[in-house]
Amino acid sequence: MTPIGYRRLILTRHAKSSWDDPDTPDIDRPLNARGRAAARELGDFLASRDLEPEEVLCSTALRTRETWTGVQSAVLESLPEVRYIDELYHADPGVLLSVLKTATAPTVMMICHNPGIAAFAARLPSRPVFDPDFRKFPTCATAVIDFQIDRWSQVHPGRGSLLDFFTPSNRKQ
Repeated sequence: MTPIGYRRLILTRHAKSSWDDPDTPDIDRPLNARGRAAARELGDFLASRDLEPEEVLCSTALRTRETWTGVQSAVLESLPEVRYIDELYHADPGVLLSVLKTATAPTVMMICHNPGIAAFAARLPSRPVFDPDFRKFPTCATAVIDFQIDRWSQVHPGRGSLLDFFTPSNRKQ
């Protein structure tokens, strides 16, 4: 739970998707086995740090929805409000910021896609992040960024503090 006067963003790139069927439209690609395991691992990571979202803003792509399902199965005691938003599918940083400004809960999780999410994540902290994985934002990468604001409508790039950063341990297998 975030203190009064703070907002916390859990910014997640979807887990690893399957390319088994080249005829599957991009928006309909599911997670592969590695991606499903990584989503559960992310859920365990969030639960171990008491970082449960109170609201989820998720792309409508199948792989983002399945990422949320994996996280949710590992972490949540109560169900947050989940909004599946078409505009988050391959959104650029400006769209991600606009959608974030519509959030209402103090702790929000966004599940989106690269390259937009990596660029968005890089713009949010007030200090540069030198982790090479942060710059790449690989599949299932998750940044936890705090803001000293009362409402999401007040969020601006360059004003956040990176609290934590997660990448799945199995991503190189």
